[in-house]
Amino acid sequence: MNRMVSFQPTWVSAPGETIADILKERNITKSVFAQEMELSEQMVGTLLQGESEITINLARRLEKFLGGSIEFWMLRDHNYREVATNLSSEISKWFSDLPISDLIKYGWIERHSDHSNDLEIYLNFFGVRNKEQWVKKYSNIRNSVSFRTSKAFISHPASIAAWLRKGELFADSIQCKNWNLINFQESLTEIRQLTYLKDPSRFLPKLMQIAAESGVAIAIVRTPSKCHASGASYFLTDKKAIIQLSFRYLTDDHFWFTLFHEAGHLILHKGKGIFLEGSSISENVEETEANNFASEILIPKEKRPILKTLPVSSKDIIRFATELGISPGIVVGQMQYSKIIGREQLNRLKRRYRWVD
Repeated sequence: MNRMVSFQPTWVSAPGETIADILKERNITKSVFAQEMELSEQMVGTLLQGESEITINLARRLEKFLGGSIEFWMLRDHNYREVATNLSSEISKWFSDLPISDLIKYGWIERHSDHSNDLEIYLNFFGVRNKEQWVKKYSNIRNSVSFRTSKAFISHPASIAAWLRKGELFADSIQCKNWNLINFQESLTEIRQLTYLKDPSRFLPKLMQIAAESGVAIAIVRTPSKCHASGASYFLTDKKAIIQLSFRYLTDDHFWFTLFHEAGHLILHKGKGIFLEGSSISENVEETEANNFASEILIPKEKRPILKTLPVSSKDIIRFATELGISPGIVVGQMQYSKIIGREQLNRLKRRYRWVD
């Protein structure tokens, strides 16, 4: 498994977390702690959040009330602030790699002439309040992503994270029933029939509605620059999954194959992390299984041998596609995928889409 993020800071939690753990363990309320420490409750709040520096006088009071030496508390605070300063610089550098112009163009973030609050804008977009939360959230993503992609793809983690985050926000806005594996499997037959519809404005609402009935949010999110993702799938919660699609190649065969590939991951590999599909195929067991799953949904196993004997003509491919109830472009795509015909052949039968800004 490739790592999503190359930036891996050494992290030291705020001293306030240690204090909070001790208070909880000893069943001491914040009010009692504030009284014993001769601090206001507001000051206690900033101390626990790591916003207040531990002075030598404060360290003496901590030693007296909670234990631990003055040196322990002073060193604890010093180490935290030193690492936090370095981390702030690293995060700022990481955020500088974001495709800001695209994020603004697509309306994902607002940009103001005063750049002093840029870091806050980025943290808000990613749904975190501070550096600590960001590290925890995106380290988890880094460690749970499975890739089918190229080296160029994994070299721009900021773009990937932004695309995934937008999909998460999109999915949050979709009302879904609880995840139901059997219902979702059965719904794929109905979803497959949508491939015959030409206009995305017709098939996308129906696709989203059908999937939502089984607890799957379909998020269509255009990729920013340097993000070459075609699709992603994972579980937001135990009760809700997401399939995120980018329409990257803007053809019907690629769109529908990617959709069913991601559906395969949800059905076959629940709980194994985030599956992210990119621009080249690096096979592993899960990817092979998802590829086979998608291929057999589009063209059933018993019909696939016909592909090898099918005359390479528009008329015969259209007839075969009509019999199967799928679009001719999908048949062409599957023939190309199986190397029965070349990538340059019969592409005129594929339906092509375009983004409307």
